[in-house]
Amino acid sequence: MTKKSADSGDAHAESAGSLIDDLRAIARDAEELLRATEGHASERVEEIRARAQESLEGAKERLRTIGDDAEQRVRTAARSTDDYVRENPWKAIAIAVGIGFLIGSFGRRR
Repeated sequence: MTKKSADSGDAHAESAGSLIDDLRAIARDAEELLRATEGHASERVEEIRARAQESLEGAKERLRTIGDDAEQRVRTAARSTDDYVRENPWKAIAIAVGIGFLIGSFGRRR
């Protein structure tokens, strides 16, 4: 994997994590707003509260699904990596040594 694609993957993961954090904050704020307007008896307010509650529950379910999917992908990647290392221990050692050499070489240049 090239540095550019690794950086791109890190940026993608970071932006996805940031988006999830933002959505969770919005959900918390919406729940707080729903609690604050709970005592208002206006029919219009109740209608808006009901729609907001429905939307909020849908968003929370989607967030759970996204989190579950991400967790499953991480577990699959870890399992694949583990399987590869167990099937090819010498290749894994050679790759680790190569990466260590590159990090050491770049570290000495600074």
